[in-house]
Amino acid sequence: MKSLMLAALLAFPFPAMADPVQGAAEALNRYRAARGVPPVTQSARLQAAAEHHGADMVKRGYFAHKSPSGSGPAKRAKRAGYRYCFIAENIAKGQKTLAQVMDGWANSPPHARNMSSEKATQFALARAADNTWVMMLGRPGC
Repeated sequence: MKSLMLAALLAFPFPAMADPVQGAAEALNRYRAARGVPPVTQSARLQAAAEHHGADMVKRGYFAHKSPSGSGPAKRAKRAGYRYCFIAENIAKGQKTLAQVMDGWANSPPHARNMSSEKATQFALARAADNTWVMMLGRPGC
C-alpha cells in the first residue's frame, strides 16, 4: 500500500534534464505533504555540499556518509557555509531516475524519516557520475 501511494505521488512526468533538482523539490514536497509536513525549499549552500560529496564518492571510490578523511554531513555543510541546527543526508547509488531514487528512500525507514522530518526546512539533491545521489536536508540558524 505504501509503495502504491508513493507511486501515485511520483506518477507525474519529470522533465528530462541533467539537473534533477526542480523535479526533486516537487517530489519531496509531495511526499512531505502526504505526511502532513511543511514543504522545504532549495538551498544553494546545501547544494554545494551535496555536489561535493557526490563527486568525492565517485572520484575516491567509496560510498558512505563519512568520507575516508572523516568528514560527515555536518562538516560538509559547515564547509559550504551552511550554519545549521538540523542536518541530515540520504545517499543512493545505481538508480537511474529521480523516481527510482525517491522510491528507494521512501521505502527505507531511516531515509524516509529524513525526508519527512519536521526539523528540515531546506534541501539539496545532487546526482554525480555513476548515478550516485546525495540529498541533504537542513534547517539554518536556530
